[in-house]
Amino acid sequence: MILMKPTPLSQLATVSAGQAAPKDDEFSDHGIPFVRAGSLDRLLSGITESDLELVSYETAKLRKLKTYPKGTILFAKSGMSATKDRIYVLQNPAYVVSHLATLIPDGNAHPDYLRLALKCFPPSVLIKDPAYPAISLGDIQSYEIPVPEQRNDQIRIAHLLGKVERLIAQRKQHLQQLDELLKSVFLEMFGDPILNPPGFPVRRLSEFYVNPKEGTRCGPFGSALKKEELVELGVPVWNMDNIGADGRMVLPFRMWITADKYDELSAYSVQDGDIIISRAGTVGKMCVARMVSQPAIISTNLIRLRLGADLRPLYFVSLMLYCKGRVGRLKTGSDGAFTHMNTGVLDSLEFPYPPVDLQDQFAAIANNVEIAKSSYQQSLTDLEVLYGALSQRTFKGELDLSRVPMPGIEPEEEKTVAAEPLHKPVEQGIAINLPDTDNVLAALESAEAREGLISQWLEAYRGQLGRTPFSVQHFMAAAQTRLGELHPDHDFAMGANDYEYIKTWVFEALAVGTLTQVFDDAGNRIELKAVQA
Repeated sequence: MILMKPTPLSQLATVSAGQAAPKDDEFSDHGIPFVRAGSLDRLLSGITESDLELVSYETAKLRKLKTYPKGTILFAKSGMSATKDRIYVLQNPAYVVSHLATLIPDGNAHPDYLRLALKCFPPSVLIKDPAYPAISLGDIQSYEIPVPEQRNDQIRIAHLLGKVERLIAQRKQHLQQLDELLKSVFLEMFGDPILNPPGFPVRRLSEFYVNPKEGTRCGPFGSALKKEELVELGVPVWNMDNIGADGRMVLPFRMWITADKYDELSAYSVQDGDIIISRAGTVGKMCVARMVSQPAIISTNLIRLRLGADLRPLYFVSLMLYCKGRVGRLKTGSDGAFTHMNTGVLDSLEFPYPPVDLQDQFAAIANNVEIAKSSYQQSLTDLEVLYGALSQRTFKGELDLSRVPMPGIEPEEEKTVAAEPLHKPVEQGIAINLPDTDNVLAALESAEAREGLISQWLEAYRGQLGRTPFSVQHFMAAAQTRLGELHPDHDFAMGANDYEYIKTWVFEALAVGTLTQVFDDAGNRIELKAVQA
């Protein structure tokens, strides 16, 4: 057990908010990223901050925008985004919109611990009126989260939960890769359904129904199935939640009826191999039902599609999943969902019809991929359950953190190499001449003095570049050599903190226009170049 002290955020970070966004025509192709409330979901999904809108130094100065440092924690404090509890940590300096709260951790808080604590104790609980979601800065400042007395315990907690987070992200990536693999196989075997390069005959879906009466059927309406007729266990009722966005059947079932009610509604039954399609909510989600011999029915907002032997369900679902809005008259909206779906649309749907043996070959591949996906999905589910349990126990102080080792500290040189590069290394032919100054000795013993020295040397390096690309690695190697020449009796080695300061200097140089980004066509990469006076 460890003592967790409820601590207001104002004692852990500087709490503020961003500023009004520039006008649309004030954004630039260079400068520092501008983070909006809507950016958080994209950033958490994997895009980089450099993919966001950029604001030039001149516009930032005109608009009096504040630069928020790397490590600033962001979450939405107004609008519907405030209900989403998306917590993001800046990876580089950025400007921030006024709808976002900004937390700049001080020496009492480890940034990643603070992020994880806010995930476990989401700030949306501070919303007073769900109809008009907003959180005041005063409420954020006084919001308490549990914090261990020892900062090293914060680091241990961040390390432990971070490892599980990374495993979860890895499993999600594996699932996405399998989806992309299957889509590639589909397009390789059958071609684009609009262009139809193999010249498959175009057929109407209604030709393949097991019989006209059972081909398509909507779920029971109105009084046919009332909420009070649902029971805690019995014959399953398919709901929209049982259809995954990736075309998979999702368990468990959460609605049931009695056997007697099933006999009454048997016209809406689900058999193994039926295709279940949503016609409300996210319209057009679909999957193949795997029921074996278990009886079930569909609910009101679903359509059951029952095919005969000449059209394989997996082929049809894959066709619809990978080619949304590009088959027949079906269209999709901006969110990727079908704009409408009913039995009449399905009856008249026309699509390329490949030979059954080719459909069977694809089905065999799809089944093997499904087995792999099921394994990864189960692993993902287990990891998410583990993460939830660990979070609860950790923030209650119920874990013995003495058994959690501090994160391994790599040699400083290795950290530098492993750190995220600002651009790919390039061959350089210039010799870097770094001047001797009065503060070299102090820089070996003080991080603050070393930042001053590095700034001086970076300016000297930039002035010598000419048309040669800027390279962090090349500069650090020259700086390390120069330190050794000036003070051979010291065994000081530049490391990760120096690298991070250089990155900050580079972003500031980009903002003020003394460095610029150019695309190297030959090397297929972005390079940094000194702006010529």
